[in-house]
Amino acid sequence: MDRVTEPTAPTAALLTTVPHQSAPAAPAAGRTGIGRTGLAHRAARVLACNWTGRATVPSRSLYPHQWSWDSAFVAIGLRHRSPLRAQRELETLLDAQWDDGRVPHIVFHPAVPRDAYFPSPDFWRSTAAGRASGAPADRETSGIVQPPVHALAAWLVHRAHPALGRSRRFLDRLYPKLAAWHGYLSTRRDAGGHGLAAIVHPWESGMDNSPCWDTPLARVAPAPSGSFRRADLDHGRAADRPTDLDYGRYVRLAADYRDAGYDDARARPAFAVEDPGFNSLLAASEHALAQIAHTLGDETAAAAHLRRARELTGALTRRLWDAQAGQFLARDLLADGVDGALVPGRSAAGLLPLAVPGLPGAVADVLARTAASAHFTRPAGTGLVASYDLLGDAFDPHCYWRGPAWCNVNWLLERGLRQHGHTVRADALRSALLAAADATECAEYVDPATGQGRGARDFSWTAALTLDLLAAQAAGAVGAAGAGQPPEVSSSASEVTAARA
Repeated sequence: MDRVTEPTAPTAALLTTVPHQSAPAAPAAGRTGIGRTGLAHRAARVLACNWTGRATVPSRSLYPHQWSWDSAFVAIGLRHRSPLRAQRELETLLDAQWDDGRVPHIVFHPAVPRDAYFPSPDFWRSTAAGRASGAPADRETSGIVQPPVHALAAWLVHRAHPALGRSRRFLDRLYPKLAAWHGYLSTRRDAGGHGLAAIVHPWESGMDNSPCWDTPLARVAPAPSGSFRRADLDHGRAADRPTDLDYGRYVRLAADYRDAGYDDARARPAFAVEDPGFNSLLAASEHALAQIAHTLGDETAAAAHLRRARELTGALTRRLWDAQAGQFLARDLLADGVDGALVPGRSAAGLLPLAVPGLPGAVADVLARTAASAHFTRPAGTGLVASYDLLGDAFDPHCYWRGPAWCNVNWLLERGLRQHGHTVRADALRSALLAAADATECAEYVDPATGQGRGARDFSWTAALTLDLLAAQAAGAVGAAGAGQPPEVSSSASEVTAARA
């Protein structure tokens, strides 16, 4: 197996010395001609350079710490090159889990200057403010969370090299932590009382400044502009980043949560939303936890996880499905009315239930049509799904989560389309993702029409998921040559191998 060379701990010093490269205007997303092997080597180099010795940073200076769902996607790609490093990626993240079960959205790297990123460890004060909620005393983290894709990542990593996992007791050690993580979300975060987890900060959705959050955020009084300094503007274009007003609101929400001790029973958040993307990944990961429990021989737990996955899928459909829109919508729990109200904005998060096994076929078919419609895909564009409604007034092709196409979202959609039988569309989306990664040197996100790279260059989850897509493509080609038709895959070469074994 071709493996990424694993840099040792001194690589962490690079985080403060290697200049960050924001992606300049890139050519349209046509192939640059380096081919599959060249693209794989480039992606592997990105992950090697962004490795700190224990985990992978999303980019060298804009995001110089370990991010939660980033690490899950990184592990999914790393499994094809270094299964051991993929396992370590998840282990390092879960070593910072709080006693209440939450997995923090940032684990801070102690070698990075404290002012390199804001909000910094000095803002979150996890070891002090989070003590009652079980924050670890030996490392600093944030106090909020990100989408729970970790169990799915752990299962895929195990499938890549089961013998290694067994020898290291990888699943045995991670399963209790993953189950506690899901337990936290299913109990302490069920703010609406209908079985869905609520996010209490826009950053918890993973789609930080989505236009879907504009209305719920409008009720939040921003922190004074002079009370914080934005480090992100040192490394990225202001036009590509959230506004100062929104950032002030993000800071206010985080500070209020911190001042309540990160205690979900005591906090009174001014933002509480049932997000379809977040809950879809929770449901998909419950299916993965069922597979993990089955592998570990605990059939009772496996059945419980499958039951919970079905409950989540049912709650998603009852609470967030909008038949007229042809997609799922977020529910603002604090809007007028006993049950809050659906947020009318169309986000790609509302398409992510495609990633849930067992989603009713009729619903999956409608989602597939919506994803391919003018709301999300330009016929003459890149072929990628935009993060927000292309026809919406708030759409911006360059501004973070207000319109650009992101690799991780499209990877999840590719996976969902494939598992629900939309193979032709999934193949096209995979090709579009690889073309964009090639043309933009693994940019953080791209203009969905022109393919112009935006945000950070050499972005880790873009590189990692490129490796995963290349592996799946290669597995499909081998299957077609050997059996006359492609094997059934879910963006995973290892799953094909395991299915044949």
